[in-house]
Amino acid sequence: MRIGLIALLHESNTFSHQPTTLESFRQNLLLTGEAIRDALANAHHEVGGFFAGLEAADVEAVPLFAARALPSGTIAADDFDVLVSMMVDAVRSAGRLDGILVAPHGATVSECFPDADGHWLSVLRKEVGQDTPIIGTLDAHANLSELMVSSCDALIAYRTNPHLDQRERGMEAASLMLKTVRGDVTPVMAAAFPPMAISIDRQCTDETHLQQLYQIADEQLEVSNLLSNSILLGFPYADVAEMGSAVIAVTDRDETLAQRLANQLAATMWSMRNALKGDFTSVDEALAKCVHAKDRICLLDMGDNVGGGSAADGTELLAAIHRRGIGSAFVCIYDPESVRACALAGVNQRLRLSVGGKTDSIHGESMDVEVTVTSLCDGKFTESQPRHGGITQFDQGRTAICETDTGLTLMLTSLRMVPFSLQQLYSCGVDPRRFAVLVAKGVNAPVAAYRDVCDRFIRVNTQGSTCADISRLKYEHRRSPLYPLEPDADFLQ
Repeated sequence: MRIGLIALLHESNTFSHQPTTLESFRQNLLLTGEAIRDALANAHHEVGGFFAGLEAADVEAVPLFAARALPSGTIAADDFDVLVSMMVDAVRSAGRLDGILVAPHGATVSECFPDADGHWLSVLRKEVGQDTPIIGTLDAHANLSELMVSSCDALIAYRTNPHLDQRERGMEAASLMLKTVRGDVTPVMAAAFPPMAISIDRQCTDETHLQQLYQIADEQLEVSNLLSNSILLGFPYADVAEMGSAVIAVTDRDETLAQRLANQLAATMWSMRNALKGDFTSVDEALAKCVHAKDRICLLDMGDNVGGGSAADGTELLAAIHRRGIGSAFVCIYDPESVRACALAGVNQRLRLSVGGKTDSIHGESMDVEVTVTSLCDGKFTESQPRHGGITQFDQGRTAICETDTGLTLMLTSLRMVPFSLQQLYSCGVDPRRFAVLVAKGVNAPVAAYRDVCDRFIRVNTQGSTCADISRLKYEHRRSPLYPLEPDADFLQ
């Protein structure tokens, strides 16, 4: 038995001014063949789970194509065509395959294909034919489409956010593939699409907002003949027709049961819509909670959520912290220009910088500040623990650590970096425990790492391309009506 492995992962923010090109993938992950095994077999990632699940059954894994880029803007048309062509070439050169395990993200957008995941999955289906099973995983933030569903035999979404179960879901997909190829089951998949968008600040599966929904999903798994079910929380920063939440049910040969269970789970999601529409804290409200706090606080900068494709150089929180003299605080900012200035000045030197606000005009203006350069590092670090995204190797480029006279520590990076690992700080000699306030440019993903050092998290409704209050975003292509943007929306099954 030979099972092919394919991954094409990108969370595309159509409101972002950060372009996504082939080079974006080269900077992160763009591999074919056995190099994929070397990079991902041991990772806390669904592809690592694919390898592990097949190896445990003594089945040959055939790595074909793997591409991943940091969340950013829409993928350029020609570059997306290259990615799909690379995938097809890898499949054609692989010889006989009994099945293909796939890892789409589910919220990928290219200039020509708003439903980019549906497109490449349909291309793959056409290439291998209807008789070759295609089974895969989805990010919990997928904007599910009918084309994704019709192109695959089964899709299984992560059940945690922060995403800590990616490897486990990959192993689940591998197990289902083996049962399918051996003829033990014939997966049938159905989906339901309640007209709602779950607010990003209500998408942490550790918190009460979603626990009831996942409890119902877990109870459904007791139903005979149900192979799997999934909740798609949705990604609100892709202005596409598919934007919003959805559910999936996969049964053995029973399409009617699959649709009935999907509809039941969707109805539960719809009944919870008021609790999932968001509750926002302003910058001033958040900082007021920090002034006399005795515990260590992590401020989650939702409008500049790097893991959602934002600029990473937003200054709204930074400027407010500096202006109010909060005290011992840490902020990371993408600013290669300032890094070069710090490197030129040297360690222990003072200089004036214009920090952040250089990517666009929607994440705040550049902030003039006088700093002392305390250290310089190469920006490479490794995370050994399961963390959101399943990534183990990181590179944020040349990095400068600076301090102001007000107690503010700035980490300035040459490449955009997601705040998924505390090794980002430790690798540069920065101890997160010495700060009263740490800013992480994210919403839920940073919690997995930062809860090791922070007592409390405050999600802050800052401006930017990942603003939590989606009523501030100008959509042109989303489905309508969609709750809560249209409060009178109704779900007719």
